[in-house]
Amino acid sequence: MKRLLALGLLVAVTISGCLSTPAREVTNVCNLLDEKVSWYRAAKLSEEKWKVPMHLQLAIIHQESRFASRAKPPRNKIFGFIPGARPTDSYGYTQAKKATWEWYQLKTGKKDARRDNFSDAIDFVGWYANQSNLRSKISKTDAYRQYLAYHEGHGGYNKKSYEKKDWLISIAKKVENKSNTYKSQLSQCREQLDSNRIWTLF
Repeated sequence: MKRLLALGLLVAVTISGCLSTPAREVTNVCNLLDEKVSWYRAAKLSEEKWKVPMHLQLAIIHQESRFASRAKPPRNKIFGFIPGARPTDSYGYTQAKKATWEWYQLKTGKKDARRDNFSDAIDFVGWYANQSNLRSKISKTDAYRQYLAYHEGHGGYNKKSYEKKDWLISIAKKVENKSNTYKSQLSQCREQLDSNRIWTLF
């Protein structure tokens, strides 16, 4: 009995170690950005820098991590219930893999950029969407195709690797819908958010 209790405790501790900062199911992005003024400032800077709509960038982050800074992929299960290794080294707001993040650091010169820093993360999403425009000719306003390229990589997207992945196409449509929702919401609150941004400068 003691051994079973100890095993149960070990599994519980292991699972709790997988948890990251609390995820956010954001139904109204205006409320989130009103609370996180620095996030709005970072999102606007990325939008201006990469010419990628803020609502598209935020929709991708929502899909990847639900705005949790230390999000990681769920562990594979051993015997169906014991947590094992993670399938990839994806991490942070963007769920970017280490190699992809290092590519971003190299190309942008942002050697200190971190995957669990929101400002760096949203700049990464804007940069990646810009790369998708250059490498795969995807419009910077096309959330559906931008997400497919984000998930599959530019090589995979160009080879249309997503065509045999109905589950991925379904997710990309959800990202598109979320992007449209955020766009509509932001149209109602950006003036107020800009006002908040100005006041934080003083």
